[in-house]
Amino acid sequence: MSGFENRRVMVAGLGVSGRAAARFLAARKAALVLCDRGPDIGTSELPPGEIHLGDDDPAWLDGVDLVVSSPGVPPDSVLLSEARRRGIPVLGELELASRFARGPLIAITGTNGKSTVTTMLGGILERAGLGVFVGGNLGVPLIEAAESEFDALVVEVSSFQLETIATFHPHVAVHLNLTDDHFERYRGLDDYGQAKARIFENQGAGDWAILNRDDPNVWALAPGLRARLVGFGFDAPSSGDDAIWPEGRALAFRIGGREGRVELSNFKLPGRHNLANAMAASAAALAMGVAPAAIEAALAEFRPLAHRLEFVREWRGVTFIDDSKATNVGAVVEALEAVERPIVLIAGGMDKGGDYAPLRKPLAEKVKLAILIGAARDTMRRALDGATELAMLAELADAVGLAARVARPGDTVMLSPACSSFDQFRNYAQRGEIFQKLVRAL
Repeated sequence: MSGFENRRVMVAGLGVSGRAAARFLAARKAALVLCDRGPDIGTSELPPGEIHLGDDDPAWLDGVDLVVSSPGVPPDSVLLSEARRRGIPVLGELELASRFARGPLIAITGTNGKSTVTTMLGGILERAGLGVFVGGNLGVPLIEAAESEFDALVVEVSSFQLETIATFHPHVAVHLNLTDDHFERYRGLDDYGQAKARIFENQGAGDWAILNRDDPNVWALAPGLRARLVGFGFDAPSSGDDAIWPEGRALAFRIGGREGRVELSNFKLPGRHNLANAMAASAAALAMGVAPAAIEAALAEFRPLAHRLEFVREWRGVTFIDDSKATNVGAVVEALEAVERPIVLIAGGMDKGGDYAPLRKPLAEKVKLAILIGAARDTMRRALDGATELAMLAELADAVGLAARVARPGDTVMLSPACSSFDQFRNYAQRGEIFQKLVRAL
């Protein structure tokens, strides 16, 4: 797929990745058909083309040679279903970009921790002196790096992106974990897990697959992989297979014929989940031949991402933490494990169809009050009733006010929603920013 000139190409979905794909295609003289279900999206910065907004119309596909789909467009949408029926190829932005990537791809997926591991690994490779692109689902679409030379391209990939791959081939593929999420799109955990597992489908014997040994849903994929396998987990492996694991204040490893330790004495991120993230990032770097000293230096410099267990301020002896990026139950469980009790938890938003029951035990152990907000609050209340004291409020501002009144010196107030933000906010980042403004205004 080298030429687009005079080919009629539809871009379905005009979010960040769709717009990036449209710019890429326009620069290669494709005739664009630009579509989005949102009737009010801004079109002033779009490249020239035929623009259709609102409900899908199959007639928009007339004469189209290729459809490039954004990850937010469901695979069973009218346009994608009709395109496949007509025999029109459908590619995602990730797949399109990978065909023009110049450098080895390192892809990270999983329900939680993807952004942290992607950023952490990018920092390690940069510390090792490599020219690195870091992006994907994390922020900058991979298509922005197309046809530029890199020593490595580190990309966060979501299940939505993996649905539309065909030849996407990461030299190193990392699968962190699998827990309930996005059940508004998937039929259940098996369906969701199958989409995630596609990260490995085009790998061969010269590639690396890095899997979480402690997650049975992830580790079950190991027997079917063709790539060289590295397991990361909290117990030392019983066999001599390639692996990485904690040993005192270090990570012991045996990868690609090398054995050694990565010291963690200066690694500052709290929580068991961040230790797992450090193992995954270190394993990927070691598979790329990076020296342990570079990994140690980069881990010592790494700081939490915005809205992920981010310290906001201390006010009257109460610590306020923004964990707005925790949009599913598994992420909230991790956050509660990482934070000392007692906690006043603010949770809720738009329900994603998962099970809230795994929150009951950590709520009972560490949370003195859970303030439930947004569209999902009644669903959450039914699932969590009796685990701890619950309060029901509609708005985030009211929740911050209540938390400030009930919290005592030594307590932690944490926004960790277990839900998406789309009932009241553009995205998790805007939700976190508003939470921080409310806290700083106390």
